[in-house]
Amino acid sequence: MGKRSATVRVARWSALHPGRAIIGWLVFVVLCLGGGIAAGMNSASSEDYRVGEAGRAEALATEGGVQLRPTEQVLVRAGKGALDKAAADAAVKDITARMKSLPQVASVAAPVKSADGRVLRIQVELNGPDQDGKKNVVPLRAETEKAAKAHPDLVIEETGAASVSQGVNEQRGKDLAFSEAITLPVTLITLALVFGSVVMVGVPLLLAVTSIMATMGLAMLASHLLPDTGVGMNMILLIGMAVGVDYTLFYLKREREERARAGGHLTSAALVEAAAATAGRAIVVSGLAVIVSTAALYLAGDVIFDSLATGTILVVAVAVVSSVTVLPALLVKLGERAERRAARRLTRGKPVKTYEEKKPGRAWNALLTPARKRPALTLCLSVLVMLGLALPALDMNLKDPARDSFSRDIPAMQGYDRLLDAFPEQRIRHLVVVRAEASQAAEVRQALRDLDREAAADPLFSHPSGAPLLRSSEDRRTTTLELNAPHATYSDKAVASLDHLRHDHLPATVGKLPGVETAVTGEVPRGTDYVAHQNQKLPLVLGFLLLMTFAMTVFAFRSIVLGLLGIVLNLLSAASALGLLVLVFQGQWAEELLSFVSLGGISSRVPLFLFVILFGLSMDYQVFVVSRIREAALNGVPTRQAVIQGISSSAKVVTSAAIVMVTVFASFVMLHILEMKQMGFVLAAAVLLDAFVIRVMILPAALLLLGRATWWPSRAIHRAEQRAAERYGAHGERQTPKTPQAADRRPLSGDPAQPPAARRG
Repeated sequence: MGKRSATVRVARWSALHPGRAIIGWLVFVVLCLGGGIAAGMNSASSEDYRVGEAGRAEALATEGGVQLRPTEQVLVRAGKGALDKAAADAAVKDITARMKSLPQVASVAAPVKSADGRVLRIQVELNGPDQDGKKNVVPLRAETEKAAKAHPDLVIEETGAASVSQGVNEQRGKDLAFSEAITLPVTLITLALVFGSVVMVGVPLLLAVTSIMATMGLAMLASHLLPDTGVGMNMILLIGMAVGVDYTLFYLKREREERARAGGHLTSAALVEAAAATAGRAIVVSGLAVIVSTAALYLAGDVIFDSLATGTILVVAVAVVSSVTVLPALLVKLGERAERRAARRLTRGKPVKTYEEKKPGRAWNALLTPARKRPALTLCLSVLVMLGLALPALDMNLKDPARDSFSRDIPAMQGYDRLLDAFPEQRIRHLVVVRAEASQAAEVRQALRDLDREAAADPLFSHPSGAPLLRSSEDRRTTTLELNAPHATYSDKAVASLDHLRHDHLPATVGKLPGVETAVTGEVPRGTDYVAHQNQKLPLVLGFLLLMTFAMTVFAFRSIVLGLLGIVLNLLSAASALGLLVLVFQGQWAEELLSFVSLGGISSRVPLFLFVILFGLSMDYQVFVVSRIREAALNGVPTRQAVIQGISSSAKVVTSAAIVMVTVFASFVMLHILEMKQMGFVLAAAVLLDAFVIRVMILPAALLLLGRATWWPSRAIHRAEQRAAERYGAHGERQTPKTPQAADRRPLSGDPAQPPAARRG
């Protein structure tokens, strides 16, 4: 017997010391969660989000103390009819006094009346940067609610970026709870159908939940190195439940197969060890593939993607650790319990239920029939279908969703809509930042006034009355001008107004002054620069992703052909999923069906996120399916028969894992946040296509056509076939080599697909 792999050695120790392994895991979870709570979450600051020209403008303005501060708008209007002047004046006076008494408030502007005279607007400027707005706005909203109760004849409400952000956070929490309420029952039903045992159903859920808890603590600790943006926890829940159940499911299924083949002749510890030699190592390789693929997100140079990557990597790593350490211990405990129950039944003379390895049903045989009988035709038609689904992706329009895309179920968003109805010029703020010598301050201010006049004559900008909104730093070196535009933040007109400002009005005025530095920021500039930044980083990230996927596949299976095939299949499933995403979300036909308002585009973060996460998750199926095929081939089964046998034997577990993943991802489509809807939809579509088209139609057809060339340049399969021929054909008999089910079995070290070679009692 060769040297056992680390996975087998860990599983063996866990199986021999189940009590210690279980207690050790629980202690690990408690330490992680407790340490994270003690350390707290380190949230990203405004500086962490700066990208492109908008980021440079914010840095200049902040240095001069003239940056855009978070502002809230308090609206005062009549419940019915015209606004009573005396009542409105009393309310304005009360609101102003309340706001000025708060330490979070920097200033309160005089009330502004809408054009129709029905609404008064009081602008409240908060202290601190934008990122602190969600925290600082809480007491403001409390005072607004008190003012509304003190003046019942009027409607008083508050809106603003900070109020909306807080509302989004509250809604996200409710949405995640709703998602869990959908995901858990479907997961339970799926696992119950796979195992037919309530106890066995609880094992994957227990490990997934404890893995998520441990990861949350680790994420809090990691946030002190890489700041958290609030999306990391979402990814931990999204990916954690999917891969946590996934990995446990594969391991459990393999242990059940080993138990069925043993027929009661092996102990639970030996069965767990046998499963560790195949499924255990495959889980490690698969998890490593997801981690390496997800690490590509760090190359995007974006704090949000850093947060997504950190959460995903941590939860996958913890899920792998739980699967190869505490899971064997749990299986041994459950196995010993079943053995004791069987012994008692035998003592009483009752029959004992034996484990039987079930073959794929008619449905799966029907699905596999086209690839088995007509591989060339199946391959061509399947690829054409996938390419057809991918076609809409060619028209994909990337956008930054911004505030206008948030759900109108949020009260602050309802107030936001009423604010824009009464004051449409408040929709967009462009902030022009100019840095120059103090001696040029007068020239800069005059040039900015000229810029304001040019913008006022441009139909893309608002035309407010009054003096330009100019501010200068104390050292007179930094001056800002605020301009407004009445367009939705994600609209083409909003982007066009920014282009006019940057490329026409600014060069024609301030740009003519010698030695000045100019830049423009605001919500639209930030979004525009962010999309450009992502487009610039996409080739680097995708290139790294393709290289790592190829390297991991070659490492796992010692085959360059499989490495290239894996890249092609991953690109095909990703492109098809993106095509469906564009078809559903870029148009308007599905708005009522999925409850969203179309941006006329796709959130800029979704495609990059899809490529990275899908490439990692698809390695689950790649590793587990191809491992079963290679396992059969290493036992001397001809490649064609090994392909059919490997895919058939993994069909049920792959389907079950896909159903769990699709359910988890699809539940996010029901959330209110558009970006999360798109992420959930595209991942669910990608996994569905990957599991039922790529792995059932295209992969088996391609492998059947490739034959032995599948394993090039490795000669291990060829040598295995030769050994089988020598062993079973020594007397001139034409015999089929033994399959893994009939072959001797013993856990060995080696690659993830290497089979156990001889049984151990």
